[in-house]
Amino acid sequence: MKHLLSIEELTAKDITWLLDSAEHLKSVRGRDAGQPLAGQTWAMIFTKSSTRTRVSFEVGIRELGGFPMFLSKNDIQLGRGEPIKDTARVLGRMVHGCVIRTFAQQDVVDFAHYSGIPTINALTDDEHPCQILADLLTIREKLGGWEGRKIAFIGDGFSNMTISWMWAAKHLGFELAVASPAAYQPPAEFLEKLDATNVTITTDPAVAAKDAHVINTDVWLSMGQEDQQEKETAFGPFQVNSALLAASAPGHIVLHCLPAYRGKEITEEVLELHAGAIFQQAENRLHAQKAVLVHLATKR
Repeated sequence: MKHLLSIEELTAKDITWLLDSAEHLKSVRGRDAGQPLAGQTWAMIFTKSSTRTRVSFEVGIRELGGFPMFLSKNDIQLGRGEPIKDTARVLGRMVHGCVIRTFAQQDVVDFAHYSGIPTINALTDDEHPCQILADLLTIREKLGGWEGRKIAFIGDGFSNMTISWMWAAKHLGFELAVASPAAYQPPAEFLEKLDATNVTITTDPAVAAKDAHVINTDVWLSMGQEDQQEKETAFGPFQVNSALLAASAPGHIVLHCLPAYRGKEITEEVLELHAGAIFQQAENRLHAQKAVLVHLATKR
């Protein structure tokens, strides 16, 4: 693994190793003198706003001995139309790795190719691999793992989160049920490529949530979609609320990658009832990403 560009490109072995490493790094935080990023500068190119992603990567890089260099689109020539391959060729000669949070998946792929340095996808429109690793770590901590568990995702059936969840299910073999309006479900060509019999798609959120051990949701309108109010209207019946959770498995947990819009995709009551897991999930972004950084820094 030279980069982390998607969950699709990982293997079950990759995922397991990263989660094992994340658990270790979490357990020794503040007591481990190892600094595999010592002497390294990592660029952080963000064309989308961020709280958890930016803070967790900046803290993680520093704790591993490196120096994070935050670059918004307004700080560099990308904001004025410079091709990503030219920016990559320049940074590849100056920094040791790059974390990119942007819109197009191809931009991350192209940056990795032209820069020649370890590249991490910190979110694109197609995938959110760092979040899924943190979510899996949280499921392991809260439920002991995903083996024999049913995971449900209620919301947009073809967002970066659901795409990443479907590839994780493909690799790891757990049951995944995705509930979304028909107009927002994965296209047939994607499902054919995925080829996973353990992933089911439904228009009924109650079917997805029934007997589920993990109920996952996300905002209905991703960044850049704020003007698509007709989309938000379609998701009204897909709110995660106490009625929906009534038939879920005993001891179930609710996850949300945040930020959450209470009263829309999740109720205030449910979010606060499951705040322990949700904010543990947010914290785990730090530990999962540190595991990725360690792996990439030592595989140069």
